[in-house]
Amino acid sequence: MRKKKVLLAGVALAMAFLSMVMLSGCGHDKNALYIYNFGDYIDPDLIEEFTKETGIKVVYSTFDTNEELYPVIRNRTASYDVICASDYMLEKMLEEKMLTEMDYDQIPNSEFLMPEFSANIEKFDKGAKHVVPHTWGTMGIMYNTEKIPEGSVKSWNDLWNEKYSGSIVMPDSMRDTMAVALKAKGYSLNTTKKKELAAATKYLIKQKPMVYKYANDAARDLLVGNSADIGVIWSGEYIYCQELNPSLRFVIPEEGSEQFIDGWAIPKEAENKKAAYKWINFMLSKKAALKNFDYLYYTIPNKQVKIGIDEKFSNDRVIFPLADDLKSNEALRYLGPDGDKLYTDYWKEFKSE
Repeated sequence: MRKKKVLLAGVALAMAFLSMVMLSGCGHDKNALYIYNFGDYIDPDLIEEFTKETGIKVVYSTFDTNEELYPVIRNRTASYDVICASDYMLEKMLEEKMLTEMDYDQIPNSEFLMPEFSANIEKFDKGAKHVVPHTWGTMGIMYNTEKIPEGSVKSWNDLWNEKYSGSIVMPDSMRDTMAVALKAKGYSLNTTKKKELAAATKYLIKQKPMVYKYANDAARDLLVGNSADIGVIWSGEYIYCQELNPSLRFVIPEEGSEQFIDGWAIPKEAENKKAAYKWINFMLSKKAALKNFDYLYYTIPNKQVKIGIDEKFSNDRVIFPLADDLKSNEALRYLGPDGDKLYTDYWKEFKSE
């Protein structure tokens, strides 16, 4: 069933992209809703259901990383009415006054948001005035117990173990990849100390010959298909992966990890804000939230999901963790223009080696 969903996702998103191309050829359709989201990050059936419910045509397009999203919105390369991005990027866009203040009167389903997760938004958006939570999760290590003894993977440094050379998957995303090396070295993933960033970069360069592939969304497929034995993956992927390959295990390393909250936001220049509010409210509805959890398996910070899903999921501490589980975790923060440049420079150094 899950494989069928993934196939349908590809078809639906391909159709959405085709409609985007067709509409761009005819000019921007002011009656349509233009959405920009990470790839494979909602159940594609929800797009059609939203249109049936509201009569609003959706033009849906995707990106791979936050760094790909930013210049599109900043430079208005294309016009979008609602976007989904990660905490640190939303913080950056908020600081640059790129986001609309939410009118919560138009989002009545916001009453179902779980306050413990909304608190993550309030760390950078006081009162959560500009961002509505979509998903929450943590970064960890997935490994195959047919190749690697169960319980033996405990540290980020295990990704530098030469025994796994040629079978390691690492993320291909500046802040996430750097975060792995920084945590492995015992540093904060928000450090701006050049000595620490230089050490993390050197560590990543040392690892390069051992890495089978740098991948983001494709990492799960490489692990499920036994192309790789160990890799960095997000918490929401582990249930899906274990369904298809029961030998896989997920661990949050002992040094702590990156935790994220991704949220919906409306760009200040959005042309169809009314439809954007309808979309956000729709995604917070019980039907859409439950359907999206069943598709994604990421934590949906919605009370109706927590009480509506099977107990094996609601009691799973990877999906709905306890406070003690998160003590050593950090969320990525926007580090200002100087911090951005610092990370970009070290990322370029890593990429060029």
